[in-house]
Amino acid sequence: MRPMIVPLLALLAMTANPAAATEPVDLELVLLADASRSIDDVEIRLQRQGYAAAIAHPDVLAAIRGGFLQRIAVTYVEWGEATSQEVVVPWTIIDGLESAQAFGRDLMAAPRIAHGTNAIGSALAAAHALTLANEIEGTRRVIDFSGDSSYSAGGVPVAQARAAALSAGIVINGLAILCDDCSGRPADYDLEGAFAALITGGPGSFVITADGDQRFAEAVRRKLLLEIAGAPAPGLESVASVQQPPR
Repeated sequence: MRPMIVPLLALLAMTANPAAATEPVDLELVLLADASRSIDDVEIRLQRQGYAAAIAHPDVLAAIRGGFLQRIAVTYVEWGEATSQEVVVPWTIIDGLESAQAFGRDLMAAPRIAHGTNAIGSALAAAHALTLANEIEGTRRVIDFSGDSSYSAGGVPVAQARAAALSAGIVINGLAILCDDCSGRPADYDLEGAFAALITGGPGSFVITADGDQRFAEAVRRKLLLEIAGAPAPGLESVASVQQPPR
């Protein structure tokens, strides 16, 4: 499947006359993945592999079957600079193993498109627009934001995009990608705390951190389980951590 290239302005134009909702689901989920210039091609593949594996994991499929409608809608978007928010896999209904595996195949087959430096506010605005411009009626709507920095350069202000999404009843969760040297930030920078303070929000919102290849898929799977369930698991604080031992 060829990826759908959807610039921000086109997305916003689509929301002016959204189509009537026709597909009821338990959850509308925008997977908003960092593809800015600090993320290399190996890391792009790592992120995609993590999501493809997680969406088809037996625990995630069981969580979907546990919903009232037993189906969710998912789209995968990679973001970079203010004019680069690209739909890699369009809205897809996930209702079992076959649809989950098809989503994963489409995700892994698509080329990299997004480029440029961080424009987090524009990414959030694009994800918000996607929830308005589909033919899906979700009981809940969630933006699943991942990135290796809370720094944003240009485009829609983060606070403005965040406030607009939250006022529309959309929950924003975060996956903070930790590494030894990302985007020039100091090693002791509290990325997950910055996500919680500046980016995520809404009832039951949370941040999960991932550090290293082996644990990325685990972090993604845990995050999807929490999002599909619709509430944090017992004992989960606003910031959760899934990390590898120091190398």
